Amino acid sequence: MIDEGYIKFELHWEKQPNDFKFDISDLMQWRDKMHELNLIGNYPELGIGFGNISQKFEVGNEFVISGTQTGDVYPIKDEHFTSVTHYDLASNSVWCRGPLKASSESMTHAAIYEFDESIKAVIHVHHLALWKKLLNKVPTSKADVPYGTTEMGMEIKRLFDEEQLAEKRIMAMAGHDEGIITFGATLEEAASVLMQYYKD
Repeated sequence: MIDEGYIKFELHWEKQPNDFKFDISDLMQWRDKMHELNLIGNYPELGIGFGNISQKFEVGNEFVISGTQTGDVYPIKDEHFTSVTHYDLASNSVWCRGPLKASSESMTHAAIYEFDESIKAVIHVHHLALWKKLLNKVPTSKADVPYGTTEMGMEIKRLFDEEQLAEKRIMAMAGHDEGIITFGATLEEAASVLMQYYKD
């Protein structure tokens, strides 16, 4: 069952135009490359988008992520991104600032950044065949853990601790049909990890 696009954390959204102090052109380019491969997009029959991408630019908790329900947007523009300024895994809360609400996967991205400070980019895609191939072959979240929640954050910590997620840099989400996450020190690295499996 596709369970996508619904925000499952407490969201504190400050609506305003983006005021990025850094260049997000690489973020936009990689997002559009994922869209061109149909790894980020939308389910027309359901009217909901899937997939998201983020980048961390500075020391601290803040990162830039694609806005909720932007999967069908192409080409992407800076107005389709939002800054996550703060998050609290314990209370399942996210604070964001920008023209759109942050992606429903913001808490998952936050957890990855939280547990490995070397990570500066996260890509979340959907691909049914690849997802089936990766299940339990790469670090895989438990099927009863929902996306975008504190439980998923703690599950990601378990995968870092027990399943070599830091080294593999890819995970399958057993409880989130088609969901795959890759990450790296750069967007290029995160995409390269994904492409190694996607092309096999």
